Amino acid sequence: MKTYYIVGLLTFLMISACKTEPKKSEDTVETTETEKTIPELIAEAHGFNNWKDVEEITFTFNVDRDSMHFERKWDWKPKTNMVTAISGADTLTYDRADMDSIAQKTNGGFINDRYWLMAPFNLMWDSNNYSYEHTAEAIAPISEESMQKLTIVYANEGGYTPGDAYDFYFKDDFIVREWAYRKSNQEEPSLVSTWEDYVDVEGLQLARQHNRPNGGLSLYFTGLSVSK
Repeated sequence: MKTYYIVGLLTFLMISACKTEPKKSEDTVETTETEKTIPELIAEAHGFNNWKDVEEITFTFNVDRDSMHFERKWDWKPKTNMVTAISGADTLTYDRADMDSIAQKTNGGFINDRYWLMAPFNLMWDSNNYSYEHTAEAIAPISEESMQKLTIVYANEGGYTPGDAYDFYFKDDFIVREWAYRKSNQEEPSLVSTWEDYVDVEGLQLARQHNRPNGGLSLYFTGLSVSK
């Protein structure tokens, strides 16, 4: 299968590089002593308070569909914002604060893959760029279990696809079990998947597997490592 076909397929299937670049530092976010919001509770349940100590995180983003396999590996040093991308025979190291056109294109893939891995942290990093609504009881789209739901809608300015919406489904422990992506905040989901196979990596709770309800596509992470 040709590489360009696989990449084109990924562009259609994934939430892709649709995330707004964080308005706040990815190293730390200041909070007050007031009552915590639902986004804060979700982020903290996934280990956000430990993020400030992370010097380096490495992960490989994998997609399998039928006989096709696609992967790309990332090494990110958040305190310096240096990223190394490895895809096939290609390797690129770049500074996210000073990107040329090639780095900007590569960074789109990084934003996508990191969002699949760390979306609960983006609830903090992107907090100035979305509105949200909490529903105490909702039916999750895949398991059809009763869960809580957090809906976030990104602002109509900035980012790669402004105005998109995400529904996070979680139980009383605030760990995300399922989510739905709704392009341009349309009513029907454009994509739904599970969040499962969680692993604790240096205090970060990361879901390694995302399954879609109709099968045929496996999106997962390997090579997870964190250095402090």
